[in-house]
Amino acid sequence: MKNGTWVVVADGRKVLYLHNHGDNDFIDLRVLDHREQVNPPTRDQGTDQPGRAYDGTGPGRSAMEAADWHQIAEDRFARQVADRVVFMDHGRIVEEAPPTEFFARPRHERTRLFLSQILHH
Repeated sequence: MKNGTWVVVADGRKVLYLHNHGDNDFIDLRVLDHREQVNPPTRDQGTDQPGRAYDGTGPGRSAMEAADWHQIAEDRFARQVADRVVFMDHGRIVEEAPPTEFFARPRHERTRLFLSQILHH
């Protein structure tokens, strides 16, 4: 990694902006700035109960899933932090894409494996 390279490490809650003061042989990452999302638990963000909707084809109603306000806030924070995701493995770029594409449709097997280990759906 060249001297002067910036590295951004982020998830849905925090972001670190790092600057390399070293070189390819001796990487020396130092924190330039950081941000943390204030994101209370979902139970504190929304009190609405899941709704029900009429099917339109008969007298029955269908249940609707409750909104996960905590996840919505994390997703919004991640979109504000970065417009591209670069996934690296052993110092090599494996995949680069906009966040929505990266998480919804990863192209490479290594990326899919990584995401399966960190995402809790």
